[in-house]
Amino acid sequence: MKRYDSYKDSGVEWMNEIPSNWGKSRIRMVGNLYGGLTGKKGNDFNDEDNLSNKPFVPFTNIFNNTYISKEHFQYVNVEEGENQNRVLKNDLLFLMSSESYEDLGKCSILLEEVEELYLNSFCKGYRVKDLKVYPLFLNYQLLGSLHKEMISIEGNGFTRINLRQDRLLDIPVFIPPLSEQQQIVSILDTKTSLIDSLIEKTQRKIELLKEKRTSLINEVVTKGLNPNVEMKDSGVEWIGEIPKTWSVSKIMFLSNKVTDGSHHSPEIQDSGKLYVTVSNVSKSNDIDFDSCSKISEESFSELERNGCKPKKGDVLITKDGTIGRGLVVGEFNEYVILSSIGLIRFSKKINPEYGLYYLLSGLNIDQMYSHVRGSGITRLTINLIKNLLFVIPTLYDQQQIVEYLDEKTQKIDKTISIEEKRIELLREYRQSLISEVVTGKQKVV
Repeated sequence: MKRYDSYKDSGVEWMNEIPSNWGKSRIRMVGNLYGGLTGKKGNDFNDEDNLSNKPFVPFTNIFNNTYISKEHFQYVNVEEGENQNRVLKNDLLFLMSSESYEDLGKCSILLEEVEELYLNSFCKGYRVKDLKVYPLFLNYQLLGSLHKEMISIEGNGFTRINLRQDRLLDIPVFIPPLSEQQQIVSILDTKTSLIDSLIEKTQRKIELLKEKRTSLINEVVTKGLNPNVEMKDSGVEWIGEIPKTWSVSKIMFLSNKVTDGSHHSPEIQDSGKLYVTVSNVSKSNDIDFDSCSKISEESFSELERNGCKPKKGDVLITKDGTIGRGLVVGEFNEYVILSSIGLIRFSKKINPEYGLYYLLSGLNIDQMYSHVRGSGITRLTINLIKNLLFVIPTLYDQQQIVEYLDEKTQKIDKTISIEEKRIELLREYRQSLISEVVTGKQKVV
């Protein structure tokens, strides 16, 4: 790693040294911060028929990009004469509110001229006024891991973390000569674009693996494992043909119990018994018990009496907000569930493991979403779950399908996990590279 010839004390504890020819300032000294949209209501946004529609930069455009994408603007009603701040070329845009410290203060920069552009109300815009500061360099510096860590420390909040404007303005910045800033940006653009390309290819590979997994499950739970078995019409268009010995019914006729958890949220405390909500069911279809809240023994006992405590072999599925996750309850069942979780206690006709595979198959997820399409919140009712159509193989076939899918999906999931780790390492390397270069730890010019 190439280093600068000499260094000096940065005057900032977490920064240590900077190159001797670099200067130091604070965000408030090199530019001006401004607010996003104000006074807007829900019906002011994305109304295609409104002639006063103007483009604005949504939260996700900043979150997902180093450079703001014109392809991902949304639209808002802004009448002539409204006093709203406009976004200009080379403005930096900040996320001032987030669900995680990692994303707090994420910034992106607009590189193109846009005639009239506004900013999401949860964000702040920043316009560089110091001619010795190259906005693209400053954007990279604030994306580096050291500055990201510094910004995240300044956040506060519980359910959402907010970044105070004065704290952001006090963040120190370190400024090389202008020509060096421009060279650094050019080099980082080249290097990060190569990393981003690798990340994109890996993400596409993961998508294809997930599609393969879904297709495999769909095929097996509706057609079985024997390609030569005699088939019959299922009587359901989206299911198609099924093996002759199989049948189709509704979940209500195949279960001893279909319900959801408590519709009353008990008081949370520091210790006690666990309760599970949709947010505690992970993408890997298990419960993250470390993230679960705790309730008193008294509240737990009351919810248990009300049928909110699952038994071994019950199938739990997410039904509010996130559809498409679930699990079969194992030996440990010392927890209760809230209303965002559905519980199905299948009869002896259905192997619970097969039941879960079928419920989380792509065909069935589509069936679930078709019931809730157009809703403001994705929410399955218990009545809808009871009426979901279910393909019923023989118990022998169900067991064979479970064993087959366990083996095949575990291999696919392992490959997906390896590729996800690759993306994580690439992102860490990208962040580290930016940080090393924009703070003078590594010389590239």
